[in-house]
Amino acid sequence: MNPLSHAVPRAVRIGALSLLISVLAAPACAQVTTMASPRPADAAPGAPGLGYADLADLVLSAPVIADVTIRSTTAIKGAEAAGVAPGHQRLYVEADVGTLLRGSGGLPARVGYLFDAATDARGRVPKLRKMRVLIYARRVPNAPDQLQLVAPDAQLPWTPDTDQRSRTIARDALSPEAPPVITGVGNAFYVPGTLPGEGETQIFLTTAKNRPVSLSVLRRPGEERRWAVALSEIVDEAAAPPARDTLLWYRLACALPESLPDHSTASLSPEDAQAAREDYRYVVQKLGPCSRTRQVPTASS
Repeated sequence: MNPLSHAVPRAVRIGALSLLISVLAAPACAQVTTMASPRPADAAPGAPGLGYADLADLVLSAPVIADVTIRSTTAIKGAEAAGVAPGHQRLYVEADVGTLLRGSGGLPARVGYLFDAATDARGRVPKLRKMRVLIYARRVPNAPDQLQLVAPDAQLPWTPDTDQRSRTIARDALSPEAPPVITGVGNAFYVPGTLPGEGETQIFLTTAKNRPVSLSVLRRPGEERRWAVALSEIVDEAAAPPARDTLLWYRLACALPESLPDHSTASLSPEDAQAAREDYRYVVQKLGPCSRTRQVPTASS
């Protein structure tokens, strides 16, 4: 008998498996190229945590984030392990719930979920029993004690740093002032100044909920360009670039294309369009790379 059969109702099991082994593609609005997910064993307990972009991808995709302690694991083989990446073993994990970091309605004292664990050079699964981990998941319909991870390996060793950063990202995302999801680049405008080399570029971005977001770049002779992002219709003179590893930085760095789209400068003269493209490249350079190292989960908030 398959050990999973008595642990999870068949209908729930099939539904969870079909969701888990489907391709976890990036949402269209993200406009990024994702990389293959690294082996989870590379992120061993005590090792540095995920970068901000990778962790934000997990947090924003997970309606449920929980601090749990693994009670038992059961290897899943055969058809129910279809789609497992090379060097990984699918497990059914039962874990005792400690703290719910994100999620309404609470959780049972014990939950079960599927997890694709990286194996060592001999093909062996690491010892997970009694390990404290953070899981990033969604609920399985009609099965209160079953969860589905938002990615096959969306289980991270618990550390104070990963716990705190996950809480911060979740809190920032729920704030009324949270920056919106960037879906593209709209029109760009360039206004030359009265002095040679002086001018200002303004670039409007499109967002999932049609909230205003714009970039502005100010050029002054003999000075480095200054840029800022505005989250309202009015560009505040006190606006500044976002700090790295913040939600606003993530929304921009992980969504903006490398170059200004042609449609954004269609109404500008060739000279003004070139200035706008240069200023846009300046902003992208200052933001720095998104630096994802894993595949983006299927959903993002």
